[in-house]
Amino acid sequence: MATVEMVMPKMGESIMEGTILSWLKKEGDRIDQDESVLEVATDKVDTEVPATHSGVLKTILAKEGEIIEVGKPIAIIEVKLEDMEEIKTTDDLEKPAIDLEEKELLQDVPEYTSLILGKESYSEPEELEDKRFYSPLVQSIANQENVSSSELAEITGTAKGGRVTKKDILNYLAKRNTPQPPAFSDGDNEILEMDRMRKMIAQRMLDSKNISAHVTSFVEADLTNIVFYRNRIKDEFQAKEGEKITFTPFFVQAIAKALRDFPMMNISVEGDKIIKKKNINIGVAVALANGNLIVPVIKNADQLSLSGLSKKINELALRARNNRLSAEELKGGTYTLSNIGSFGNIMGTPIIVQPQVAILAVGTITKKPAVIETPTGDLIGIRHKMILSHSYDHRVVDGALGGMFVKKVADYLESFDTKTLI
Repeated sequence: MATVEMVMPKMGESIMEGTILSWLKKEGDRIDQDESVLEVATDKVDTEVPATHSGVLKTILAKEGEIIEVGKPIAIIEVKLEDMEEIKTTDDLEKPAIDLEEKELLQDVPEYTSLILGKESYSEPEELEDKRFYSPLVQSIANQENVSSSELAEITGTAKGGRVTKKDILNYLAKRNTPQPPAFSDGDNEILEMDRMRKMIAQRMLDSKNISAHVTSFVEADLTNIVFYRNRIKDEFQAKEGEKITFTPFFVQAIAKALRDFPMMNISVEGDKIIKKKNINIGVAVALANGNLIVPVIKNADQLSLSGLSKKINELALRARNNRLSAEELKGGTYTLSNIGSFGNIMGTPIIVQPQVAILAVGTITKKPAVIETPTGDLIGIRHKMILSHSYDHRVVDGALGGMFVKKVADYLESFDTKTLI
């Protein structure tokens, strides 16, 4: 027999540590390769960490609640000597703990827009249709705990085909019933203690403002062609692909094109050095059900078609919704898209995701009267307008470049080819 150290995996770019939430296995337990062993939390994601190798969990080195640096040992696994050559590297820890079948799971997800870019003005969410089988035991627990059918459909199943097990529903109930941070009163005011996630988000936001010299430029874009195009093809797309197409892929596609035109926006800063990125990897800010944010990354976004972007965005939204994003899906971002329109806001000043140098926010798409130029004269008409807010790091991005970039994104949105085949 031999022993192997299991270390804290890297959960995303700029993440240097994680908090041990809970151990799913105890010392002496037999574990299989890629089987979930513990839950780890960072300021970006709470996720299960898989075993690096089959064997016995000999020693747990990190206690629950302990903060561990990336790369530091967290456990010792006892393995057979003949299996030593197959031991995985740290990078392999970044695989998802469970490979869910996306096609089947997508049938359970009515709308991803609220996760990726908030609610849309142009598509109403449909009733959730849950086709999974639930055992009598799971149904009994759900009835006892007043878990509705729609809420039951939200639970991630870890058994074959996404089936919900007793452990799955009990874990869900434990998290659902977790008490909120304690509240105190000093007589006139209620005092709330920040939870762990909020504390880390607050620190990251302060760090970004202290690191980058934030400047924001605004441009208004006419999305009428895109709105009409999407309304025309959305039913056909859903019938063909089995999922919805939102406005998000249109935004990501325009950003990717503009980054090709302005490669000095696709950079990061390390000390006094500017790192020019070869790949265009666009992160999309996702609002989770608990109110926290997470930024999954679309790798090589410039190489995907509109249909490909839509499928990838839906896939990432599904993983975010089910707390199944892998570390690989959270790292490597070179630019970020966020949304403030989901709150009914028309513009805002988003904070840059470090170590990137810019972030683009999109507001609500609203109907406005506008001057329309025609060969026979100008007319007043109703157009669908949206404001783009571009925050960038003035240390390395001057106003001219920052302003031209967001204008180019708007130009690509306005000149969208409505004959595009989907």
